[in-house]
Amino acid sequence: MRYNEKELQALSRQPAELAAELGMRGPKKGSVVKRRLVKLVVNFLFYFRTDEAEPVGALLLEHCRVTQEEPSDFSICFIEDPERKYYFECCSEEQCQEWMGALRRASYEFMRRSLIFYRNEIQKMTGKGLYRQQIQN
Repeated sequence: MRYNEKELQALSRQPAELAAELGMRGPKKGSVVKRRLVKLVVNFLFYFRTDEAEPVGALLLEHCRVTQEEPSDFSICFIEDPERKYYFECCSEEQCQEWMGALRRASYEFMRRSLIFYRNEIQKMTGKGLYRQQIQN
């Protein structure tokens, strides 16, 4: 995927839906757990060294799977390469559940399915399509 580095850095400075210092281990063999500031902004998961303002990296949360590994640990892998996993260690099981829920809701596909679901619910309740209703008001 192509991206503009300056735009990504600007996005990383936006208010986060969720942010915390977590243990993180990358997908490379022999990788060790490192403390990282992790920020969820829209559908990007940015990770920073705890003493730096610029992100070390970012994960685009599309076509990925979030899995609980231990009570307070989860992983993210991508459907096209399921063996390549990023591991995260939280401080508690509650924090782990909060992160997993937020990450699962962050994808464009989840938002699209939610929009379709709620549009259908509004149509069932009102008998009108969402766009027709807006035009008439």
